[in-house]
Amino acid sequence: MRRTLFLLLTLNAFAQAAPEVEITAEPHHHLTFTNDQIRVFYVEAPPHSETLMHWHRHDYVFVTLGDSNVVSAVKGKDPVTLKLADGETRFTPGNFAHITRNLSDQPFRNVTIELLQDEKLRSAHAQQDAADTEKSRGLEILHGGTQEVFWVHDGVRASLFELQPGGVDPGQQHSQHAGPELVVAVADSNLFEGVPVKGFRPSPPLGSGEVRWLPAGSSHMLTNVGKKTAKFVTLEFP
Repeated sequence: MRRTLFLLLTLNAFAQAAPEVEITAEPHHHLTFTNDQIRVFYVEAPPHSETLMHWHRHDYVFVTLGDSNVVSAVKGKDPVTLKLADGETRFTPGNFAHITRNLSDQPFRNVTIELLQDEKLRSAHAQQDAADTEKSRGLEILHGGTQEVFWVHDGVRASLFELQPGGVDPGQQHSQHAGPELVVAVADSNLFEGVPVKGFRPSPPLGSGEVRWLPAGSSHMLTNVGKKTAKFVTLEFP
């Protein structure tokens, strides 16, 4: 306990004096995908290491890969300890700078997704987010798997899927109105968009931490054509 308290005090003092860099200049953040709506970073911090003080200019989502124990020290605030489970997905309002320190003996890994159109999304959906979360949150039993809806923020709905081999995520019900969707693999997953038929050509498998962008207008039905359980998070955009 004393060691943890000393670490928090030391990190807090360091954080308040640390120079700030943009997220693209933080060496633990690796840009893997970008378009007009999102920027995706794969993040990995070795055991007992810390990031530079870096900016989050936009609202963002992070998906945890593996159980983690970290401290987040936001400039001007007291440090906060976070114990995160594998696949845990959190939304964080942006416009702040912080340092993240990995307290564990394992690498801290996540996928960080910046919402580049956050102001537009926030103004359009702020009043409805809480109601949409209340309406959709919970665990749904699917054909060969489960979907756990976490939350709705900025009009974006986050869900965790676990599909057994042959299991199906039915996707959005009205494809002509469906917005785009980001798939984030928590575990190595072999997903096919649609229903596979004899002689189908499989999509490239997704390794843990890899993402796939599904454009607007399709049903986004996903089938696990692999031999292991597929575990992945989806972010459904309006």
